[in-house]
Amino acid sequence: MAFNVPTQHTVLSAAVAAALAGAPVAASAQEDAGARMLDEIVVTARRVQESLQDVPLAVTALDTREITELGITNFADYVLQLPSVTAGGSGPGQNTIYIRGVASTTPNLTTAGVAGLAPNVAFYLDEQPLAHPGRNLDVYAADLARIEVLSGPQGTLFGASSQAGNVRLITNKPDLNGFDGNVKLGANTISGGDSGASLEVVLNIPLSDNFGLRGVVYSDRKGGWIDNIADTRTVEESARFRPAGAVRKNGVPVADFRAGFQAGVDLSNITFVEADNSAIAAQDINEVTYTGGRVSAKWDITGDWNLLVAHTAQDTEADGVFFADPDAGDLEISRFVNERIDDTFDNTAWTLTGRLAALDVIYTGAFTDRQSDQIVDYSDYLFVGQYLPYYICDYYATYTSYNTPPGIPRAGTTCHGPQMFVDSLNKLEIQTHEIRFTTDQANRWRLQGGVFFSELELIEVNDFIYPGSLRAISWNGHPGFAPNYPLTNPGAAPGNPEGSSFGAGPGYYTYPGPFGPDRHGSDIGVIFRNDIRRTDDQFGVFGELDFDLNDQFTLTLGARNYEIEVDLEGSANSSFGNFGANRTDGQRFGTNISQQFMPGNAVGAPDKAVADGTIFKATLGWRPLAEQLYYVTLSEGFRPGLLNRPGGRSSADGSGFVVPYALDTDEVVNIEAGIKADFGNAFRLNAALFNIDIDNLQTTIFDTSIVNLFFSDNAADARVRGLEADFIWLPPGIDGLTIAGAVSFLDSEITRKITPTNDVREGDELAFAPGNQGNLRARYEWTLQANGWTAHVMPMISWSSDAYSDIITINRDLIDSWMMLGLTAGVAADRWSVTLYANNLTDERAEVSRSFVFDTKHVTYAQPRTFGVRASLSF
Repeated sequence: MAFNVPTQHTVLSAAVAAALAGAPVAASAQEDAGARMLDEIVVTARRVQESLQDVPLAVTALDTREITELGITNFADYVLQLPSVTAGGSGPGQNTIYIRGVASTTPNLTTAGVAGLAPNVAFYLDEQPLAHPGRNLDVYAADLARIEVLSGPQGTLFGASSQAGNVRLITNKPDLNGFDGNVKLGANTISGGDSGASLEVVLNIPLSDNFGLRGVVYSDRKGGWIDNIADTRTVEESARFRPAGAVRKNGVPVADFRAGFQAGVDLSNITFVEADNSAIAAQDINEVTYTGGRVSAKWDITGDWNLLVAHTAQDTEADGVFFADPDAGDLEISRFVNERIDDTFDNTAWTLTGRLAALDVIYTGAFTDRQSDQIVDYSDYLFVGQYLPYYICDYYATYTSYNTPPGIPRAGTTCHGPQMFVDSLNKLEIQTHEIRFTTDQANRWRLQGGVFFSELELIEVNDFIYPGSLRAISWNGHPGFAPNYPLTNPGAAPGNPEGSSFGAGPGYYTYPGPFGPDRHGSDIGVIFRNDIRRTDDQFGVFGELDFDLNDQFTLTLGARNYEIEVDLEGSANSSFGNFGANRTDGQRFGTNISQQFMPGNAVGAPDKAVADGTIFKATLGWRPLAEQLYYVTLSEGFRPGLLNRPGGRSSADGSGFVVPYALDTDEVVNIEAGIKADFGNAFRLNAALFNIDIDNLQTTIFDTSIVNLFFSDNAADARVRGLEADFIWLPPGIDGLTIAGAVSFLDSEITRKITPTNDVREGDELAFAPGNQGNLRARYEWTLQANGWTAHVMPMISWSSDAYSDIITINRDLIDSWMMLGLTAGVAADRWSVTLYANNLTDERAEVSRSFVFDTKHVTYAQPRTFGVRASLSF
């Protein structure tokens, strides 16, 4: 639940100001300059605990201190601090992560689940993979030990969806050494927007020498800053009436074969009713609240065996949208329904660790249950959907061959307001199991291997609701559409209405019909319903061997054999052919997905998308000095394919392209050379040069000249070359000063076009692959003479060059470059701290994502200038 914290910070501000005014003493917060040393960060990037500087991989880690200093709380925060990471999406729980620019498209929320591409970056909470097509979990960053980013293919140890890398959130575990806890409070205000407030409480409670609990609860209300402005639109703006040569807002002209069906027709006989959103126009519509908690228990069973069990629950409630239309105004957009999302998840995870003879053994498992309930404005579909007017206009406005004269809309016809929306329910269940064996890490040769198994079930119902359809007049003079039914019976014959021996079967969330009402029972004009179940089953056997060739060289060899099956069942049916009274359900132009992908189906489609094979990894590490590690790596990664609901449809451009029923895996080969070096305990540099070759790159396409649905294809081969680096510097002679930064440079290119259309072009950059991005911060700490408190000030800067939102030209738009400044200042004692901060000081409109899927610019911006305060108390 949300709560309110006063936004007047007079006492806290005065305390910080007074502290900062104190004169620093000669010594730093450390006793002397010689005592300053670079911190060691212990990571589990290779599934064993080791120093970050000993890992021959490109790994970036933010530890608890950095997470606190940077004020990281959610997905949007940590993406900005990780230069090799970008994200496409549109708000909390609606994002897809990309690493090193291995990306092709912007996910579409109404199809990104059951019909979406599998992620190519794995997202982990401790040991549990939680990746979800199109909707990565936005786990609140409460009581975290680390955020680890593993760049490049990690498939040998982490499996599918680790094609481009991993993002791992590592939680703090129960500490049996003593009771402790902390409380964190925060409040902020957004320039031109609303205010926010947060509370987090952590308790660590050892109950005996061998058993303890740790828990965290949190609530964070983040204020909105996007305005929904009053606007009107009519069906006259539909793609159905758009001529060839018209230039889209992204600069791409409409090709001849994509011209509107009624382009150039005299529309003067039609009355166009306006869709008017003035009743719901409002400011700061995108408020979001994170509420949740986690409790974990640790039991040291014996000296060799222990069990860790954790349960996490979170509810994310968000209103409005987190993108704006730059053509509408500054941080403004016109939406025609009140949008919202309620996204909840429960995750129960367990890890049993022990020793069998000379082997360390770990069994870990988890079960995750997630449900999101969302209302999405679908009115922008007007600009691309040529068939839309059929559903909300009188029959003789769009079917004109029977008119006099033919081809001209009949006088007195009406097109009703295009206020469409999608009512979406998405339910996800994932269970994972893994057992690993590891030899003694002190050996000259070290082996770890294991078996992994997971089952994912995703059930999604999307009601596409066109209220204007209730008033549209059919050819027989009656309004609206006859009831329709889900089409799920594998034995159904196309065209047979409900009630016959081959009638529709029940849906997964719905009954056998009708779906004129929505899933809540309201008769508001449901024209389409997707009621679909997707399953992803994975099995893998993996191993990795480290062998010390001598004191300086170590060879690592790894492999993973995998088997993956992706299946679709359910109904994707429409109301086409049901226009008017006394009609029966024609079951036309829908897809009986259960029938289409059943074994021995009539269309020759596979019954599952199956992927199997073996990928490999080889690394040679060289340590000429104790503080320096050099390495070269050859690694492979893969992403499973999927089934295409619109399979079999052909392109209208004469290319002969046919939508495939199933996609192949796309695969990457990564060659990398890196360095990890500490110089005199004052300067640390980690860097990697890499080349990634991508075969059969998957992408999602929306092209109404092929089919009026989203579909996916192996569109191209591509290449990404780059450099990424991070550093920490403790300047000699300036006690208390730490300078840290990170940078990424990318050069991406489509090297071969596979999809035989002009929408994919050789030489184009990949999506979400900025040429350079990075961050830099300098933190200065000193001890106050008056009271011994430690004060700090930390300016910081982050930036990104421009990038593109998609590789499909008609859906492609430029994501502008940006640069943001920030500043924190505060004081701390042994058990408390207070920090004032200013994020995005210059109020930059930093574009972190874009979408142009419906020929409309949707730009996701970083939060505008924000002033706030954070306070913590430990006990």
